Amino acid sequence: MSSSPAPSPLKSLLRNLGFLSVPIAVALSLLALSIWLESPPGTPQSPLGWLAGFENARAGALLGLSAQLVAAVLAIVVTVAAIMVELAATRYSSRITQLFVREPGNFLLMSLYIGTTLLCLWLAAVPELATQGPPRFPRAGLVIGLALVSLCLAALLPYFGFLFSFVDPTNVIGRIRDQAVTRIQRATRRTLVGTRASVIEAIEELEDVARGAREHSDRSISMAAISALAGLLREYAPLRSQLPASWFEIEGALAADPDFVSMAPVTVAEIREQRIWLETKVLRQYWALFGESLGDARDIANLIALQTRQLGVGAIGSHPALLDLVIRFFNSYLRAAVNGRDQRTAYYVLDQYRLLGEATLAAGESRRTFEIAGHLRYYGLTANEMSQPFLLVAVAYDLARLVECAVEADRADAGALLDLFLQVDREPESPEQEERLRGVRRAQVQLATFFLARGEEPQARRIFEDMRDERHERLAAVREELVAEERAQYWEFTDRGVNFGYLPPERRAHLARFFSWFDGSL
Repeated sequence: MSSSPAPSPLKSLLRNLGFLSVPIAVALSLLALSIWLESPPGTPQSPLGWLAGFENARAGALLGLSAQLVAAVLAIVVTVAAIMVELAATRYSSRITQLFVREPGNFLLMSLYIGTTLLCLWLAAVPELATQGPPRFPRAGLVIGLALVSLCLAALLPYFGFLFSFVDPTNVIGRIRDQAVTRIQRATRRTLVGTRASVIEAIEELEDVARGAREHSDRSISMAAISALAGLLREYAPLRSQLPASWFEIEGALAADPDFVSMAPVTVAEIREQRIWLETKVLRQYWALFGESLGDARDIANLIALQTRQLGVGAIGSHPALLDLVIRFFNSYLRAAVNGRDQRTAYYVLDQYRLLGEATLAAGESRRTFEIAGHLRYYGLTANEMSQPFLLVAVAYDLARLVECAVEADRADAGALLDLFLQVDREPESPEQEERLRGVRRAQVQLATFFLARGEEPQARRIFEDMRDERHERLAAVREELVAEERAQYWEFTDRGVNFGYLPPERRAHLARFFSWFDGSL
């Protein structure tokens, strides 16, 4: 999921102002028509002929009234804008107020209103300032003043459209991200004081938006902020090589940052050496949001896992330090989900973690794949010991899938992955664990049929040797389940969608052969 650049509110405002040309043209046409209709028959009058007989007092009163009108409208606009911005800032992020104050579109509109008010006020006073001869009202000034007043009133509609667009949280998120990226781009050309501080502030603001939106059940806004954080890292990646060495130092305000100040010195030194303080900062925000989302905001936790996996995939072969960091944070996600007993979230994180393992395998990073497989096994066994045996079944399925991918890619370490896979099973200690261990055995049988379908009997025999002392009742239950299940998709809606008990027909045909290796009672 990629983040698109946020639309410019100023460009939107100018575009909307351009649309006013049609109603203004219509109004001018109606004015000319009304003057023509009021003219005596046979004596057509110029559209501006009425100015010749316009009285000074009347003109001054009209412009004085116009100055009051524009000032009153300006007060209303400022009040409404302040209320809207404050409400948005309270709900999502205080940074909205800063962005609003710095937005050029507001300066343009306020300048238009203030300039029109002052012009009308000064023009109204001109006849009174004449010292020689009868005072004569500046007719051109009257026309200009009335035109500006008309523009002020006509600009209300597009400005409120701009205002609603500005406080839209998705647009705010995009602007925060874009400003952070712009700061980083400037730092590649010259050192700017406070650049790193402003980028850190943007990261924390995006996390605050995500957290505030989640607390108000605005899941889509929270997910947009999470995606923006990942988008920031993606746009930062090609700029890293152009940044000065001072950018990567952890010192001063950065060393006192809450995400770094509590770290052990050895960890800080490692981050400094690998030049990954920005990546660590973003993933620390992910970790905090992930922990807060367990149980009641699983879709947010799932998106964090997905974005983390995509960051890891993007780092394969180009940014090994980030890939290592992604793996460590995946482990932290699993630890938090298992400790929080949120099996559904852990189930989805396992899926994303396995997909990362498949990506490293496809890229030839076999060492990383084996590392990920070892972590999967560890957290599966940990969950099983904490009375969450279903996660062990999911790990068995994921490890079997990694073995299949390694065999299909003809990787030399496929045998090592198979050895690791065969170490997943444990003896049951309760009826529930008995049921779940049957799921692990089922995954082993499924992998054995994969080898048999490929004509690789020795590997299938290795699985048989691991299972040969298994109780026949459990093996019979596994065989019956694999034979009977006809649905490739799970019968409930899940994020993965797969049915662990399903075996494709071309592999199901090898079940009888595999079970015939036992003592014949199956």
